[in-house]
Amino acid sequence: MDFNVFLDEIEADPDYGGQIAHRAELPACEARYGALQAELHPEVQAILDDLGITQLYSHQTEAIEAAFSGENVAVVAGTASGKTLCFTIPVAQSLYERGTNRALLIYPTKALAQDQLRKLADFGAGTVFTAETYDGDTPSAQRRRIKKSAQVVLTNPDMLHVGILPYHHTWADFFRNLKFVVLDEVHTYRGVFGSHAANVVRRLRRIARHYGTNPQFICCSATIGNPAELCEKLTGLEFKVVDDDGSPAGRRTFVMWRPPLMQRRRDRRRSANQEAADLMARLLRREIRTITFTLARSQAELILRYTRDKLGDAELAAKLMAYRGGYLPAERRAIENQLFDGKLLGVVSTTALELGVDIGGLDAALMVGYPGSVASTWQQAGRAGRGLQDSLAALIALPGGIHHYLMEHPEYILDRSVERVLIDPYNKFVVAAHLMCASYELPLIEADEVLFGPQMEPILELLVEHGYVTKRTKWYWIDADLYPAGQFSIRSASGAGYDIVREKSDELLGTMDEASAFMMVHPGAIYLHGGDSYLVTKLDTEARIAYVRPTRARYYTQPLVMSEVRVLSGDTSRPLSDTANAHLGELSVHTTVAGYRKLRQVTEQELGQEPLDLPPRTFETIGAWVTIGEQELKALAEEKCDVMGSLHALEHALIGLLPLFASCDPHDVGGVSHHSHQDTGAPSILVYDGYPGGVGICEAAYERIEELIAATVETIETCPCEAGCPNCVQSPSCGDGNQPLDKRGAIVLGRALIPSQGQR
Repeated sequence: MDFNVFLDEIEADPDYGGQIAHRAELPACEARYGALQAELHPEVQAILDDLGITQLYSHQTEAIEAAFSGENVAVVAGTASGKTLCFTIPVAQSLYERGTNRALLIYPTKALAQDQLRKLADFGAGTVFTAETYDGDTPSAQRRRIKKSAQVVLTNPDMLHVGILPYHHTWADFFRNLKFVVLDEVHTYRGVFGSHAANVVRRLRRIARHYGTNPQFICCSATIGNPAELCEKLTGLEFKVVDDDGSPAGRRTFVMWRPPLMQRRRDRRRSANQEAADLMARLLRREIRTITFTLARSQAELILRYTRDKLGDAELAAKLMAYRGGYLPAERRAIENQLFDGKLLGVVSTTALELGVDIGGLDAALMVGYPGSVASTWQQAGRAGRGLQDSLAALIALPGGIHHYLMEHPEYILDRSVERVLIDPYNKFVVAAHLMCASYELPLIEADEVLFGPQMEPILELLVEHGYVTKRTKWYWIDADLYPAGQFSIRSASGAGYDIVREKSDELLGTMDEASAFMMVHPGAIYLHGGDSYLVTKLDTEARIAYVRPTRARYYTQPLVMSEVRVLSGDTSRPLSDTANAHLGELSVHTTVAGYRKLRQVTEQELGQEPLDLPPRTFETIGAWVTIGEQELKALAEEKCDVMGSLHALEHALIGLLPLFASCDPHDVGGVSHHSHQDTGAPSILVYDGYPGGVGICEAAYERIEELIAATVETIETCPCEAGCPNCVQSPSCGDGNQPLDKRGAIVLGRALIPSQGQR
């Protein structure tokens, strides 16, 4: 379809409100092929012939040649570029040459592992060799057979962490013959998840070494700015990078879509969820297969409901589903199969379907909210337009400074190089957790410092003091009552998750991690599932169960979070102006979900706020903060601005824009502002990583603080509202109810902090 004609029709509609802020057309590109010099096993060659693969793209031949020569390979290419063949061919070749060889394929999601298992069938899985998924969805009755007989095992880092490495003795034959380890979609291993995954991989290498093997690694990734650095940090090994993508691509129309101003409130824009539902309904009525990505589970459920309502046609509405984490395995498998078979016209998904799951030919990809990085934006856009077909991608702006900035600066996405992916495998909190797991698996020796870093011994000394390990010639785990891998999630800083159970029937509806549970299934919250609404009646923190019952309530809920921050150390600082300074150091953060807002569905009207009494969460992390002095206070006084309102407004706006400068999700960071902070002794704005020990976000913010402040000031200035709105200085999760806020004061303060850039 010619999507420019489709967009022209939208612009010609009498109800059109100027939503298309920018439109760009990305041209198609031709394939580039390479000649494979190495000889393929006759069976592998026959499989390629049967699949109709007569030529390989240039990046595929380069990667396969490197793998055949024994190198660790990092393949970096766009969506639908055939990265799977870069590891499937070497793995199949090794199995056909020596049937006792084993391969471990690690995927960040269960859905991706299931999808790849189907593709392995083309290469003989299930007939010539055995390949099985081994994850939390694998029935217990099948697990022993898989351990004993599977030649290829597909899993995820979570299962490797909690269900394979601690029981490595039951996998002894597999590890003795482990030839390849594949890490797919490594660009997703960022932040706290990536830091944990890096330590899981180090534990894997240690177990393999114990059984006498040194497996070869093949990593695959969407385009990122630091593939060699990321793969080396993830594994502790050196890699050959293959990043010259030779695959073809169809023409793509890319749209920046800004919800229009509301007629009655010119300081508010129409709901982005409603805009997404309108646009998706238009596409589905034309039978244009569409995926809509959201940033949150509740958002996916709301857009599903809104779109079905707009379609009005029950038969058409039945061809639209939601897909997100927290659904039960059977639900996820059913939706994946319907997508793959073409039975569904549309799906509303969290990032769970961002990765390379083959869900058939899609024509359009809508993104409701910036996904946190340029790389993820193109990954989501690339889910539509596989092969040479034309496609549409639209980024729909949410409230907040980051989206206002992007609508004014489309070149940030269209012309900017993709970011570096940040992880810290030597984060002391992360390493401590994995040293407990590693000592449980095998006694630790001094040589393991190569894997876990120079802080290994000091951390082990602390574990000895607390009675978890003992030191003889090695470090031994001694706490027989504690299973360390089961004590923490590698996806977050929280512990074990929560079940969401329907009261009276005790039916399990879904699951949720601990940190999200306090935000989303607290008492009084509306839990959305499959387009239905449930009221949370009780959150049992001891049993880790949220009890829910069906409700017809036409509102949803948002948590209100309050934070108290103390400065532990601040050895790094530099001046911003004559009297203001930027700092970087260690903070202690005490957060509480203090209450929640009720928002009417569709209109987003606030219906009220309710208090909560939930246990707080305290952790140490890394933060960046700004202290202001006489020069800045004088500027605020001259303009008759409220000091606290100015600090508070600038804090919200800085946090809102931070993901553009530190490659993170908005929920990865928090912040506070004080008229006079007890530890700094001055008016201060403090921003912190939302994970124990930090994951590099605030270090990046500190390095680029002048750029961040300048962009924040520009974003606030160009917002058309008078007193401040969600597009510039208001935050929906502010525990203080967005009071006080001084929009003009935030501009004055921001200019004063960077005098070299403030006067334009």
